[in-house]
Amino acid sequence: MMGRTDRHCRYFLRGFSARMLLYTEMIAAADLVHRDYARFLEFDPEEHPVALQLGGCDPEELAAAARRGEQAGYDEINLNCGCPSERATGGAFGAYLMQRPEIVVSCVTAMRAAVRVPVTVKMRIGVIEGRGRAGIEASRRFDEAERTALYRLVGAVRDAGCDAVIVHARKAVLGGLSAQANREIPPLKYDVVSQVKKAFPDLQVVVNGGLREAGAMVRALDGLDGIMLGREAYHRPVVLARLDALVFGREPQAGGPHSSREMLDAAARTRAIERMQRYIERQLARGEKLSAVVRHMQGLYAGEPGAHEFRRTLSEGARRPGAGAELLAEAVARTGCSIADSG
Repeated sequence: MMGRTDRHCRYFLRGFSARMLLYTEMIAAADLVHRDYARFLEFDPEEHPVALQLGGCDPEELAAAARRGEQAGYDEINLNCGCPSERATGGAFGAYLMQRPEIVVSCVTAMRAAVRVPVTVKMRIGVIEGRGRAGIEASRRFDEAERTALYRLVGAVRDAGCDAVIVHARKAVLGGLSAQANREIPPLKYDVVSQVKKAFPDLQVVVNGGLREAGAMVRALDGLDGIMLGREAYHRPVVLARLDALVFGREPQAGGPHSSREMLDAAARTRAIERMQRYIERQLARGEKLSAVVRHMQGLYAGEPGAHEFRRTLSEGARRPGAGAELLAEAVARTGCSIADSG
């Protein structure tokens, strides 16, 4: 989610559920140690609970970055060992680290010693190097040697003080597939993640990857401690309101004022628009660009008849001189919907 889950995006997503844990995009630990780190760490108090996700492979740098994250008020520090992008592998972090478990353990140990908040690790079920058909075929297998390696890594980070592992239920093919292909081609193996939980019942295990419908997300929770959503939440944020209702018991009662999923979605969108209008006014007053905020709202009407007009109005209107929070109401009007009472 690099380049997407910035503070504006997180504030927007928070409006769909008060309970979910939000994560930053992966931030290089070196940037927090050697650059103007305050800019990278800024967030709105309404984002809580919010976790800082770090990328890096130097234990001292990661410890210093984690400490600055805790001082800034983050509720969790996460080490990313799952990102397969060329930027991550070339920088010796992300999924590359799963090939060097001893470095991962050193990093977690240093981070754990530096902070009091939870330290977590995001990973894949495995990583391989390969190109072409051979790499794709290897991504489809999961043998006992790979299971042993995964369990060894999970056990090692647990013993180093990791509080939870977030497991993307696919392998990563390094050097052979693009970051996008790595999210689509290697098959999902949710059973492997469930087996990790059974092997480490004292460790929080969260599943990630390929979850798209709220019902399937709830079923994925069975036996696990949580689910992580990425692009699905970004492109269809209303799914978070549906999930919140299912998990936390806020599903509308039959015969009530919002007795269908459509009514639930409509109410969630209305609340989001009203909330973001107030937020935009505050951000414009401090010199932020309108486009920096509304670019994250493109998926609000995903799946609805007026979704294209909504997106186009936001994109074009954000470049209009003097445009402000009223752009959101204009975009909604172009969908043929209206902003109703969300109370």
